[in-house]
Amino acid sequence: MVRKMSVPPMELTDRTGEGTQMCAIVEDVGQIKVKRALIPEPGEGEVRIKVKWVGICGSDIEVFRGAREPEFVTYPTRLGHEVAGVIDKLGPGVIGLQEGDHVALRYVWGAFAEYVCCQPFSVKVLPKTLPLLEGSLIEVLPGVLHAAELGEIGPHKNVLIMGQGVSGLVMTQVVNLFSPRNLVVTDIFEDKLRLARKYGATHTYKMPGERARTMEVVGQEFPDGFDVVIPCLLEGDGMADAIDAASQNGTIVMYGCIGTSRTPIDFFKVHKKRLDILSTEPKRDIDNRRFFEEGLRLVADGLVNTKEMITHIVPLSEVERAFQLRNEHSAQTIHVMIDCGP
Repeated sequence: MVRKMSVPPMELTDRTGEGTQMCAIVEDVGQIKVKRALIPEPGEGEVRIKVKWVGICGSDIEVFRGAREPEFVTYPTRLGHEVAGVIDKLGPGVIGLQEGDHVALRYVWGAFAEYVCCQPFSVKVLPKTLPLLEGSLIEVLPGVLHAAELGEIGPHKNVLIMGQGVSGLVMTQVVNLFSPRNLVVTDIFEDKLRLARKYGATHTYKMPGERARTMEVVGQEFPDGFDVVIPCLLEGDGMADAIDAASQNGTIVMYGCIGTSRTPIDFFKVHKKRLDILSTEPKRDIDNRRFFEEGLRLVADGLVNTKEMITHIVPLSEVERAFQLRNEHSAQTIHVMIDCGP
């Protein structure tokens, strides 16, 4: 079976001081608080990470807003999975990894904390010349790279990326490397579109609102739609729009729009257009590792910029303020980073 996201155990405590740490708990919808927990010890085949940076992902915001169905999340819960830190302790049986290694993590959920433990599968060692701040977003690269490969993007394809938030801007940089005929992106904020143009978008369109229909904005220049549509939007409502924007025999790769859609979806359109709809998480562990390595290489080689979209840095002690910032959906806020340690 393919490995899935894991939540490392964390024991809350009422005491402070030696042996304890800060961690963030989402107590209910819209309520995230700093609590105290015991610093975990790595078990057999585990490593302990001294967490430095954790980005607030769109999926964190969906949970914070209460947009995930109860079968996927219950409260209280822990969030945070875009992680960079330093290995500070090895459990028995761990080989290869070393204390002091700078690392990014993947498939670890609940990392808004000072320390977490995980298995080596989730760890990617970073060059110490790469600032940790730039390493945390490497976690998103496997899904982004897989999305581009699933779309079979090349010089004969017109590609649409819907949304230029954090993941959308990373997606634009990666898809540009696949050399599409046209790389079209949409967003409601001009500041984000400006970055998209820098990252290789050939056409950018400012949407008049979150509910605007894409083809009403871009249809004059692209009346036949797009060979590949990649929604990078929160929740599921954008899928109806993505289906409308896809061309005959097109492909929709669901990097975003993976939640509940409260907009009716007409699956006859999918049938009539002969569309393929694909999800992005790799289905084999070996592919997850391969994409993790490729993603690191793109960032380390300067081909994907993970720093430029960081607009706010907030300490873990003020995590509530950080989530309020990220939840506002404004032109001034793209990526909010939580500083979890000195």
